[in-house]
Amino acid sequence: MRRLRHLLGLVSLVCLGIQDVHCQGKAKPVTTHLSTKWPHTPLLLEAAEYLAEENSAAFWGFVEIIAKKDIKVEVRENEKSLFAETLAAASNFLTPSQVKLLKLSLSMRIYSPKIEMFRQIALDRGVTPSKTCGATADVNGQLTCDVNEMKKLVEGGGGGTKPVTYEVDHHFPGGENSKIGVVLYGEIGTPEFRQFHEALSALVREGKVDYVLRHNVKAVLPRKVRLSGYGVELAIKSTEYKAQDDTKVEDDRGQQEDDDDQEVEVEGFLFSKLESLYPDKTEELNQFRKHIIDSQHEMAPMKVWQLQHLSMQAAQRIMSAPEEERLSLFTHTAQNFPMLARSLVRTKVDDKMKREILKNQNQISSQMDVSPSDGAIFINGMYFDMDYTDIYTLLDHIRTEERVMGGLHKLGVQGDALRNLLTLDISESKQDYGIDIRDSAILWMNNIETDKAYQKWSSSTTELLKPTYPGMLRSIRKNFHNLVIVAEPSKSTTADLIQLVESFITHNAPIRVGWVMAVNRDQTLRGFDDAGIAMLCAFNFVALHFEGRDDAHYKALQFLTNIYASVQGDVTVDDVTAHFKKRYPSTDLEDVFGEDSDYDVGRMLSQDFVEKAGISKFPQALMNGVLLPEKHLNAEEFEEVVLMEVMRTTQTLQRAVYKGELDDRHDVVDWLMSLPNIMPRLNERILSTKTTSYIDLTGVVSSTIKELSVDSFRNLKASEMTAAVANSCHYITTKNEPTLRFLTSWIVADFDTIEGRALLLEAIKYLRESNSMRVCAIHNPSPFSENKMFSKIVEVAQNTLAPAVARQFLAKILEKDNAKKIIDGTKKLTDFEMIGVDMDAFQARLTSLKDDIFKIHSAYCSNVLSLPAGERTVIANGRALGALRKEEKFVQEDFGLLEKYVHSTIGEKIMDILNGEGSALGDDISDMMMKVAGVLQTKPQSKGRTNVSLRSEQYSVIRLQAKDPNMPAFDIVAICDPVSKAAQKIGPVLLVLGEVVNSNIRVILNAREKHSEMPLKSFYRYVLEPVPQFMESGELTAGPYAKFTGLPESPILTQNYHAPENWLVEVVESVYDLDNIKLENVESGVHSEFELEYLLLEGHCFEQSSGNPPRGLQFTLGNRQQPVMVDTIVMANLGYFQLKANPGAWLLRLRQGRSADIYTIASHEGTDTPAGSADVEIIMSSFRSQVVKIRVAKQPGKQNMELLVDDNEESGGLWNSITSMPIIGPIVEECCVMLKKIYALAKTWWQSTFSSSSGEEDADEKVNIFSVASGHLYERFLRIMMVSVLRHTKTPVKFWFLKNFLSPSLKNALPLLAEEFGFEYELVQYKWPRWLHQQTEKQRIIWGYKILFLDVLFPLDIKKIIFVDADQIVRADIKDLNNENLDGAPYGFVPFCESRKEIEGFRFWKQGYWRNHLAGRRYHISALFVVDLKKFRRIAAGDRLRGQYQGLSQDPNSLSNLDQDLPNNMIHQVRIKSLPQDWLWCETWCDDASKKSAKIIDLCNNPMTKEAKLVAAQRIIEEWNEYDEKIKGVLQGFKGTKSSKTQGSSHESGHVEL
Repeated sequence: MRRLRHLLGLVSLVCLGIQDVHCQGKAKPVTTHLSTKWPHTPLLLEAAEYLAEENSAAFWGFVEIIAKKDIKVEVRENEKSLFAETLAAASNFLTPSQVKLLKLSLSMRIYSPKIEMFRQIALDRGVTPSKTCGATADVNGQLTCDVNEMKKLVEGGGGGTKPVTYEVDHHFPGGENSKIGVVLYGEIGTPEFRQFHEALSALVREGKVDYVLRHNVKAVLPRKVRLSGYGVELAIKSTEYKAQDDTKVEDDRGQQEDDDDQEVEVEGFLFSKLESLYPDKTEELNQFRKHIIDSQHEMAPMKVWQLQHLSMQAAQRIMSAPEEERLSLFTHTAQNFPMLARSLVRTKVDDKMKREILKNQNQISSQMDVSPSDGAIFINGMYFDMDYTDIYTLLDHIRTEERVMGGLHKLGVQGDALRNLLTLDISESKQDYGIDIRDSAILWMNNIETDKAYQKWSSSTTELLKPTYPGMLRSIRKNFHNLVIVAEPSKSTTADLIQLVESFITHNAPIRVGWVMAVNRDQTLRGFDDAGIAMLCAFNFVALHFEGRDDAHYKALQFLTNIYASVQGDVTVDDVTAHFKKRYPSTDLEDVFGEDSDYDVGRMLSQDFVEKAGISKFPQALMNGVLLPEKHLNAEEFEEVVLMEVMRTTQTLQRAVYKGELDDRHDVVDWLMSLPNIMPRLNERILSTKTTSYIDLTGVVSSTIKELSVDSFRNLKASEMTAAVANSCHYITTKNEPTLRFLTSWIVADFDTIEGRALLLEAIKYLRESNSMRVCAIHNPSPFSENKMFSKIVEVAQNTLAPAVARQFLAKILEKDNAKKIIDGTKKLTDFEMIGVDMDAFQARLTSLKDDIFKIHSAYCSNVLSLPAGERTVIANGRALGALRKEEKFVQEDFGLLEKYVHSTIGEKIMDILNGEGSALGDDISDMMMKVAGVLQTKPQSKGRTNVSLRSEQYSVIRLQAKDPNMPAFDIVAICDPVSKAAQKIGPVLLVLGEVVNSNIRVILNAREKHSEMPLKSFYRYVLEPVPQFMESGELTAGPYAKFTGLPESPILTQNYHAPENWLVEVVESVYDLDNIKLENVESGVHSEFELEYLLLEGHCFEQSSGNPPRGLQFTLGNRQQPVMVDTIVMANLGYFQLKANPGAWLLRLRQGRSADIYTIASHEGTDTPAGSADVEIIMSSFRSQVVKIRVAKQPGKQNMELLVDDNEESGGLWNSITSMPIIGPIVEECCVMLKKIYALAKTWWQSTFSSSSGEEDADEKVNIFSVASGHLYERFLRIMMVSVLRHTKTPVKFWFLKNFLSPSLKNALPLLAEEFGFEYELVQYKWPRWLHQQTEKQRIIWGYKILFLDVLFPLDIKKIIFVDADQIVRADIKDLNNENLDGAPYGFVPFCESRKEIEGFRFWKQGYWRNHLAGRRYHISALFVVDLKKFRRIAAGDRLRGQYQGLSQDPNSLSNLDQDLPNNMIHQVRIKSLPQDWLWCETWCDDASKKSAKIIDLCNNPMTKEAKLVAAQRIIEEWNEYDEKIKGVLQGFKGTKSSKTQGSSHESGHVEL
């Protein structure tokens, strides 16, 4: 034994230097891998999509390089060589650090869904590549494979309409505004693509087409895409009750992933290496190897005292290893813990380490809210909970951080300055900007300070400081709250808001109300032509009629609200005139609404206000000048949002009064409008980033554009083009002296147009007010601009004159009248001579200026800014605000807002840091400010940052230093218990990140002090590789997979996949029972293949009017060829729904029938619907989660109709309005059950409102049976249960199976069994919602699926469903159970038998909590139950069950039998009908005498005997073996026929998607 210990020490030291841990000898590995359903996608195309996410210029630059390379056939066909070419081309646009991230992305196949999405769009369009048609162009709807024909179509005007495009499409820069659209479906790198690309890019430069590229693989390979980024667990299964099938498994597939010639790992030792290092120890090593292998076959249980300190002991072993091996050992320990636990018991824990861990634990818990059971990663201070974060999310954040860190590093920012800039919070300003409401366009309906209605109120501002009840509005005679509605008066959406604000005035709410009537500004229209103008004229007439009264405008408002009350929908001219004639019969309508009306006033004022406020949609509302959220401007939410805004404003006013900033001497409105957030003008382009794009300012080039030819400029990378333009900018400023100006504005326009000159003039005028901005003019000449006189003047002025002189000179030249006179020739340039301008020299420079400068600017606007020729935009510190519309103004006030916005969000913060750096950042600190701001603006700031700094990190922290100290390094901190589920995932992720990113990694061992049970009961592998792997032949390897070796052979293991939340994966190949893997029964190993069956589309749906979820609403998802491919039902819980999809373009619609009849989709968020499309379109192009938000509205005339009604119940009316309410409705209805039961007695039972069986039900209507099974034994039971049902049931039967857990063998056998025994079946599938508390144990997950999703699993036309456990035998006609009267209950269960007395001690429901809770009611078994789905949905039973589950499941000690305890716990809220006892007999609970009358026999577990289920079945049920042998006989010929039998059998219903 002593020699063995010595050897242990020896080999332990040796193995620490070995990363691949193997031993010689035959092993039994468990291997598994996950692939997509779609075919292989080329890495070249995926790399292009990676660059597209960086920026459009990088994408098209990469495409240009690949197109020019003329890649040879042998290179294209050799994947390794093509990969090298891909990286070489990509490195032109990426830093070395980013290239590593590109390799990881390609290894993970992140962009494969996007390539497949484009392929699916091509297929939907009818484009299929072939040898004769390698690339296809869609020219305004006409398809062609010939380049010359494509050119002819373009020259002929294209014909047809421009193809529909999506945001994910790639538009070649400069062509977006062309009338002819050409979509190219082709594969980058092929000769066909190159020909089309060269022709199309030339056509774009000529301004003829909008060229869009969509990838379409020319030759689709049969192999699938192998995935990574998921975990695989082998959990040790409890063997208290034996549940293994004894059927012999024949594995004729061989080991898919294992090579018999390879050595395999055992306990971390490579014995061939050890033998070569220590040849004199060969015999001892062989003995040691044999000892380890033998010890693996058994896992002896450990005592409680041995379990207590396992976390600390694991931490100690990890910290005792050499520093460079600690992370690997950390990973190995967590992933193989059950095998290592016994060896850890002997590890002595250092007191210093323990004290440090416990001290740190307190700090981590209090400061970061991370407990030992949690797993957390901090990346540059950003927190990620690893229980919910997948590698795709992590990589997204790392890419963004790398882009910013690399950009700052390129600018010369290092050290503390870089870290400080990186942690800046540059999120959009939390300050809400407002518009000045002291405007004559606003028609005020009341005035709190002067109207008689409020004269009894106190006028003292100190009243604000007096206490009131919470939520109570203070009645003070001051205009503290000024609400302005901006709306088109004739619209129905306006009516709701106006009627509400009228009630504010009627009830003396302390709110001043105003209205801006946004009506048509066309002066040729009159009141008789336009309803909005008619309402304005009527309003003005009534107001003038009551002139002199302080309620004149209010009277006019009442007149309009009376019109609203008398019409439905939009108001028409006839509605207005008819009501007016009725009210004022003596007034001539022509005088009010006609050509010479004196009442048609205020239109231009209103339009000016709308323009100043930046409002483009109506209605809108402003509180004290600040826009209220548009989504709340509906009848149900408007009052609440106004009240909340009043409360918020009150707090601001109270602070001001308390500090003495506001008192009775102030005019309150003037004071409110003097606040810093009130602007003279608002602009959505500035305050929102929706139309924003960013340019890369980090490029380095020493040349200016004057030193470059047009061709050499075009050959620069996008960032270098920007650098050359920036180098050439001689900025126009107010003063000549250098100073830090935090706002750099590039004005991009054609200055030979009126709009272009006006934009530059407004910027220059603003410079007189601000010394914080500088301006540079960038030329974007239109193709029709020949005489570039003003463009030349601007160019020469800004490049040769002193900044302040250039400002003054251009302010004169660009002034509208002066410019017109210069164009007309009535004035010459010399007429504008001024001090500081040498006119002769200026004229000479104008004459000598070459057009090349404008060609270079034009190329820059097209290639980098993607701005069509002649278009205008403003670029603020690298942020392009989007192309301005022709009629859109951008004036001095907008520049003022822009300066204020930049200063508050980013400018001031960066200035503080840069000022601290002093001369270290170069001479021109304004340039540095612009570039730094440009880099930081690209960083989405959605997370706060935490500085993870502990008191002591000497004894319990793993450290890995950055590999390149000269480059910026990530700070990655992981916190977890070394023997936790989080550690199993964190370890391999950190190992890969350590290879891919330059990072300082710290792993804080947050070990639990004591355990009372085994902390980890599973083995784990996380599938992730840093780079794609190739074979020597150059072919891409099959891909990554999970491999477990050296596993113990005696325990039973259950394989579980831990995939990202939105992945639906299923096993497609495995001969073994993955629920019950026992390696001692396996000859060579266990292999399984899984498939990513679907990507989940999730959503939330609410009614627009009420805000409530429309329970029972159905959505469908499909394409134009097949509109209904999958469908789903909306839950009441959060209005949640989910749909299964795969990459492609999808149409989301309401299901035809009741859903589409009653509802229409009113609005949607998170979709990809093109502008002007009537359909809701969704693009699935990513592995990441996609969530949409839908609002629906009831169709006109359907307001009182409900979705969920009984067959014989009239829809509509007050009762339905009450019972449809999400909370009170189900309670009211449930309370009225007794009344309805009395009513039911007056009719025959089949006419009962509550029975799912209606009078029209046919006696032969099919019976629907639902069941779940997992594991080969339970699937064997399931088959027998099905046959027993069919033998005794006369009516047709349809089985519904939960697809999530079925094995490939059962899914393949079902069509054969359906044909043999004559039944229908359907596979239903549902993904456990992420917001619902997750279960981790497979059995409990299955229990949850049994009971929690009954309302959404099945179609609405299924009236009743019977759940039958797999391990049951049916001896009666199941139709009789279907016909059981549930007496108005939503479901019926059989109570537990109480006749077997010897089991009395196990009847837990007769004591303690359950006895008190049931209060005399029976406790019911969940093995068999009947659900009236109509009633179940109508009373929201599913939503109530999920709500109760969510509360109870947080406690690990509750719901021990989830599927059974939950409905029994809810018995008082969701009533259970007790079914007759003879429907279910179970030997454990029922006596032998009652077996004779049993209709269904259940194989319950026996807590006394623990008898194996298979043995019990053969003993208890006489006919069981007969059924078993019959089914085996049917399946004997399965191997020969399975190739022709598919799941598409005629016996399987087409509705497999719910």
